[in-house]
Amino acid sequence: ATAPLILCYGHFDVQPAAPREAWDSDPLSPEVRDGWLYARGVADDKGQLWALLRAAADLAGEGALPVNVRFCCDGEEEIGGTSIVEFIEREAADADACVIFDTAMLDEATPVFTIGTRGTVYCHVEVRTGTRDLHSGMYGGAALNALHVLVGALDNLLQHDGRLPAELLTDVVAPSDDEIRGWSTLPAGAALLDAQGAVPTDATAAAEFYLRTWALPSLDVNGIEGGSPVQQKTIVASAARANLSMRLAPGQTVERMVPIIEQLLSRGLPDSAELSLTLVASCGPGLTPTDSRALELAAGAFERATGKRPLQLRSGGSLPIMPLLERLGIPAVVTGFDVPSGNIHAPNERMLVTHLALAISAARELFLSLGDL
Repeated sequence: ATAPLILCYGHFDVQPAAPREAWDSDPLSPEVRDGWLYARGVADDKGQLWALLRAAADLAGEGALPVNVRFCCDGEEEIGGTSIVEFIEREAADADACVIFDTAMLDEATPVFTIGTRGTVYCHVEVRTGTRDLHSGMYGGAALNALHVLVGALDNLLQHDGRLPAELLTDVVAPSDDEIRGWSTLPAGAALLDAQGAVPTDATAAAEFYLRTWALPSLDVNGIEGGSPVQQKTIVASAARANLSMRLAPGQTVERMVPIIEQLLSRGLPDSAELSLTLVASCGPGLTPTDSRALELAAGAFERATGKRPLQLRSGGSLPIMPLLERLGIPAVVTGFDVPSGNIHAPNERMLVTHLALAISAARELFLSLGDL
């Protein structure tokens, strides 16, 4: 019989290391300190991809690898590129399962299988209200200020009383009552926010932490530019720009939501202002079936390797290949060995040295188990 084909996905591109001065060691030269391996990409995602490669290579070298493996190493994940998606659809659409080591454990001892991810829409917004900046003493109060227009447009998209505008909740597929009840056993949202030095966005945000980060869309303004926030510059700004990103909930699509975002931004826009929206990157949300044979075998493998049965939870982040795998009917084992204190996307990204060894052990057990597909 032909051995099962297992697609292994990981990405080798990383977030920028800036600001370099916030690192305690060179972000591009791995360094071990106090049981942690520090480097940009060690947890997200080079270290985790390496663990899969190491396990497959070791088993193959021993003549004990019971599956065919095909590694897809993505260089565009952090910018929402689609080249790898197009490649997989063309070259590996017949895979029996996909394995992705890219995420975190619940804590340092509890593995997690990610069964759902949110999608992403990343946009640039620009407002123009004139041909040049003007003296605010001579024209302030009479000439339209682009920054004022932009701030008003962005407010049309933001949460009020804990919820985004109804238009941005279009097509959301609600989680089941059983799934929501299961979240009540997880660490409190207030503690998770506090551990990251964050404060709740409103009075009910902490209590609804998992609902808001896993099952509902969210929208964040990632940066605003116009005039000067530093210099004492008394002007009426003629142009202003912003970056914004929206995380799409299961059920939503990029094609449906981008026009809605544009409509909301333009609501109440002065006739004399020009607003443009540019879609920079996007991917859809994705769910994987929880009753697949691949996930059942994988859960047993992880229990043997880690001593704990993995939890099946959603993630608030995005993986561009997840909606493709869902469409192709390829069950995905999405997991990882990062921890909440791993500092991914931040200075001093790190991974526990013991977890690198644990990742290899779990990957070995996983490949051996998937031979039974």
